This record gives sequence, structure tokens and C-alpha cells, in this order.
Amino acid sequence: MQYAMSRPDVIRAVNQRWLVKNWSQHLEGHRVPRWQAIEAERLSSMHESLSFLDVVRGPGGALRFLIRFHGETIRRAYGSPDGRGRYLDELVTNATSLTAYAKAAEDGLPVYTILDVTDRQGRLVHTERLILPFARDGETVDRVLAAFEFFCADGAFDSDGIMQVNEEPALRLATLIEARA
Repeated sequence: MQYAMSRPDVIRAVNQRWLVKNWSQHLEGHRVPRWQAIEAERLSSMHESLSFLDVVRGPGGALRFLIRFHGETIRRAYGSPDGRGRYLDELVTNATSLTAYAKAAEDGLPVYTILDVTDRQGRLVHTERLILPFARDGETVDRVLAAFEFFCADGAFDSDGIMQVNEEPALRLATLIEARA
């Protein structure tokens, strides 16, 4: 999958734009912001659409993502009662989704994707996902924060299990975000 390089204004959702701006402001001379810089109280208003994952490096550099927190919106989208303590690849099997997490961890840049999926009634739902890399030491990515926004032109949609697609979702956009301070 090819990733373009885009400015932060490609991101549609206001909350996701704020996250990228906040991420950039906390670089403080490091490759990526330190996790400790994240302002938990500012995230509380959007916690339902956030996911926190630890980056686990395996043999040969293989990356897996251990779920530490899934907000209610994400929990429903993945169709999982509680993803904490499970690996993302146990809930999501499509390569398009998993590759975006690896890209953020490897490149140390925010990744923004728009995927098209359908709900159980066949309604088209645009899934906007922003993945932000963080590091305890400011250099080696060891945690990611993912923020999701779902939009359906028809209005209401069924979000239960919407990210558990059996086929690859249609990828509308995959881009790295130029988010340097």
C-alpha cells in the first residue's frame, strides 16, 4: 500500500485535527512525542472513539499491537465485548487496517486513512482513522493512539461489528501527515 504525504488539513474531523496539532506541539525535539505529554483530561471528551495500543516487537521485527483501551464506539465497531489484553490482529483480519498501524510505528508519523465499509443493512460507511505514534523515550515508537470517526451519508447506520469485515475494505485515502512543529 502506498502512502502519500499530506498536510494536516486533509483530516476532516475537528477532534482528529486537534489531536494532530497537539501531537506536533509535544515533539519537543524528539522523533515522536513522549506518551507522558498526552493530556488525558483533554482526551476524556472523545474517549469513546479512541483506542490505545502498545507496540510489541517480535522476532524479525514483526509488529503486533496489544490493546490497552478501546472506547465504546470502537468496541462496538470491532464487535468485541472488551478488547483489552488482546492483540489487534485477533480482532481485525484485513491487511489494510493492520498495515496502517505498522506504518505509524515504523515511520514515527501520524497516519490518516479513510476506509469504506458497509453495515449489516448494506449502507456505505466512511471510516476515518487517525493513528498517532508515541514513545516513552521520544525515539522508538512503543504506543499508538487511534482515533476513529464514522460517517454515513444516509444518516444512521448499524455500527455493531462494522470493522469485522470479511473482505478488504475499500481504501479511499492512506496518507502520512506532515505534523512537524
